[in-house]
Amino acid sequence: MICTLCPRNCRVEREDTQGRGVCGVGSMPKVARAALHMWEEPCISGTRGSGAVFFSGCGLKCIFCQNESISHGGEGEYVTPKRLSEIFRELEAQGAHNINLVTAAQFVPAVIAALDMYRPNIPIVYNSSGYESVETLKLLEGYVDIYLPDFKYIDGQMAKLLSGAADYPGVAMAAIAEMLRQTGPAAYDEDGMMLRGTQIRHLVLPGLTGDSMKILSVIADEFPGAAVSLMGQYVPFGRALQMPGMNRRIKKKEYARVLAHMEAIGLKGYRQELESASEAFVPAFDGTGVS
Repeated sequence: MICTLCPRNCRVEREDTQGRGVCGVGSMPKVARAALHMWEEPCISGTRGSGAVFFSGCGLKCIFCQNESISHGGEGEYVTPKRLSEIFRELEAQGAHNINLVTAAQFVPAVIAALDMYRPNIPIVYNSSGYESVETLKLLEGYVDIYLPDFKYIDGQMAKLLSGAADYPGVAMAAIAEMLRQTGPAAYDEDGMMLRGTQIRHLVLPGLTGDSMKILSVIADEFPGAAVSLMGQYVPFGRALQMPGMNRRIKKKEYARVLAHMEAIGLKGYRQELESASEAFVPAFDGTGVS
């Protein structure tokens, strides 16, 4: 396939298990882990866990990615769409509250093929960096119940420095608007589990509390009523360990400042505890549930 799935628009040939684009993977799904995951927001993980399928490769090259071994390193195993559909069925049978597609943009056609083979009777979650093509998102309409996009940057230069994508702010804004159009307002069951909707995530980065506050203000102005998740789990990984300013966790006072702004502008949503900033919350990408 000549790939135009993500905003990079590489237009390179991706064979089944070979790819020369930014994501670095072929067109068949490459999966590093498929298991119940307890570390999403309470409305996603619930009491039984989210059925998280961690895909390899990524079109957004964040220097601090906690899943670096799969997003940059490409660890994982190629599977057919048929096997992917079986993975969905197995996670559902294990009691998963939902099927959580983690960084699946580079495999959207195969994901759709798998869902056509077997559509679980639980919500389908599309867990995303926010760096998405609107055209590709439109392919997912009717397949995805819940979108979990990041909104990482408001400053294009910072997006370029940390993720190699100066166009991130505008791309993410358009992508989130499309996600909200598809899902409409968030809906929950009697236990508080999300059934449908778009929940916008923002990770507070060290030294960038001003940017975080701007992002929250943009969300309040441009996406009123959207579900929001403020995250404090930043842990330096990969190249971030060698970058001054990015090689530390965020400080309590930094997070408190962003939280205070969130409350001041009346933006409601989930607030992550700073105790989540630990390597212990990064799952083992050891092929669990794949073969």
